[in-house]
Amino acid sequence: MKIERIAISCGGTGGHFNPGLGVAREFAAKGGTPLLILGGKNAPKQLETARKNQIMAQKISASPKSMNPVKLAKFLVYTAKGFSECIRAFRKFQPQALLAMGSFASFPPVLAAKFLRIPVFLHDGNARIGKANLFLSRFAKALALSFPAVNADRCRCPAILTGMPIRKDLTDNILSKAEAVAEINHRWNAGFDATKPVILVFGGSLGARTVNTKMVVDPALPFSGEIQQIRLAGPGNRAEAEKHSGNARGKVLILESCQEMNILYSASDLVISRAGGSSVSEIAIYGKFALLIPYPFAAEHHQDDNAKWLVSEKGAVIMDDDKCTTEAFSEFLTDWFNHREVYSARGEASKRLGKPQAASNVIDMIDNLTQKGDAK
Repeated sequence: MKIERIAISCGGTGGHFNPGLGVAREFAAKGGTPLLILGGKNAPKQLETARKNQIMAQKISASPKSMNPVKLAKFLVYTAKGFSECIRAFRKFQPQALLAMGSFASFPPVLAAKFLRIPVFLHDGNARIGKANLFLSRFAKALALSFPAVNADRCRCPAILTGMPIRKDLTDNILSKAEAVAEINHRWNAGFDATKPVILVFGGSLGARTVNTKMVVDPALPFSGEIQQIRLAGPGNRAEAEKHSGNARGKVLILESCQEMNILYSASDLVISRAGGSSVSEIAIYGKFALLIPYPFAAEHHQDDNAKWLVSEKGAVIMDDDKCTTEAFSEFLTDWFNHREVYSARGEASKRLGKPQAASNVIDMIDNLTQKGDAK
């Protein structure tokens, strides 16, 4: 019998929550009943988002792991408390499987599921499996991969490539460039011309100072008046982005954030961004060439591994954060502008990496392996 009830632990950052929410929405669309388990400082906001999406959710106690004695003690106390909270929640909800999306917030629900003999599945959103998932893999039936993992040999359970679960409003609403530019002009009165190149620049959900201040179109470039820019500066960073783009000769649209990323991706000819798992997965699905600037302080430099995945199919180039200068960007932009058709073809070819059905792939993996009846 197909599974009908699944618990999904996706507390932590947006990189854990958004894919978990994507799987939950897909599971609900298929007629199942999901329950999100949320821990960490972002849990209250994530709880609100889940409820807006009509997905059941519960907040639990969880704290990051640390070798600092005080913080380690807090981690152990919160994990024990979260374990008890999950035991109660699971006994009430009766899930047939647990999907954990990684991070410290997965420890209490995974341990509770193991105690209650509920099959455990994991998902990792990066090309380098995180430390939490590597540890928890000893309790899991399988781990779903967003990308071919560079350290899959360290995983203690089978690792299956499913892709990164992306929001359906992104995968199902790809527009033509003309349609997207028209929508941008309607919404924000940007005055863009669909026949001219558009670059999309963003630094993640919180923005990025390097991207906002260094990835700037130099007005001295002979073609700068032809470049139209969409810049997502991040919350509270709009004034800084406006300051650094104030001399632009072409049209510039600056937003702090945007939920309708399908419009922005569809309008763009080039994407400049960090290399989070969701971002590079979305770029591949849209077939856009990208200049990627991996966040230099990401755990174990996992954004470098994500970026290399897209580079492997010639769908991107990497610029190290400490090498980002206006001069270096101008050199790249000049080559891109003069060979746009070549870069566009490379971006289009990278579509073969994209997995727009990743959420369904994860659900199918859980369903198939759970039905075999060989849960650990």
